[in-house]
Amino acid sequence: MASPTARYRSEYRERHVPAGYMGWVHLFATTTVCVGIITWAVLLLDDVHPLEWLTLPIAFAIANLAEYLGHRHPMHRAMGPLKKMCLRHAGQHHRFFTHRAMCADDHRDFHIVLFPVLLLGFFMGGIALPLTLAAFFLFSVNVGALFAIVAAGYLATYEWLHLSYHLPEDSFLGRLPFMPQLRRHHLVHHDPGVMAKANFNITFPICDALFGTKARLTTDENAAASPRAESA
Repeated sequence: MASPTARYRSEYRERHVPAGYMGWVHLFATTTVCVGIITWAVLLLDDVHPLEWLTLPIAFAIANLAEYLGHRHPMHRAMGPLKKMCLRHAGQHHRFFTHRAMCADDHRDFHIVLFPVLLLGFFMGGIALPLTLAAFFLFSVNVGALFAIVAAGYLATYEWLHLSYHLPEDSFLGRLPFMPQLRRHHLVHHDPGVMAKANFNITFPICDALFGTKARLTTDENAAASPRAESA
């Protein structure tokens, strides 16, 4: 690990990670909230019509686009009241993890990977909840419930996948069949010269492919070589 990264990690842990912080508890709490929302929404479903099931792919597409736009813009560009989001992500997360130092040392480093409680509340309460309520009132309870299921499920998927990219490759999550490709996609994004230009999807790089921001490594990925964009 480059010494500037090592120094920053020590500084971040000392200044920002509370003494009693436990990363697995943080992950469990986030997952519990998402599972709770999904359970509540499933209980609301009643005699779902065939057309209402279309909510699932539509909500997934909206979530993937929201992930892409939120990561590409407020997380990498200081934008008014959202500038603290940029500071945490581009200013801290990307200094803590680079393409040459991607792995957390222990569970306390989850602090800089997982969303803090306030940011989780912003995503679920400030974005997902209004859209869910709109679906409730404009369409039906079933459509609103299905939208909530996808929103909460997508957020949980985001957190688990993002964490897995910053765990050792031989960890349980790192050994999953689809993980190497997704891990490489995210590793490219952590190259300081590329992070504001490419690979903004954390989960499924659909919008990166659609908007021409998908990038790949130019040489042996095991050497964490510098990437280049596949398209402009």
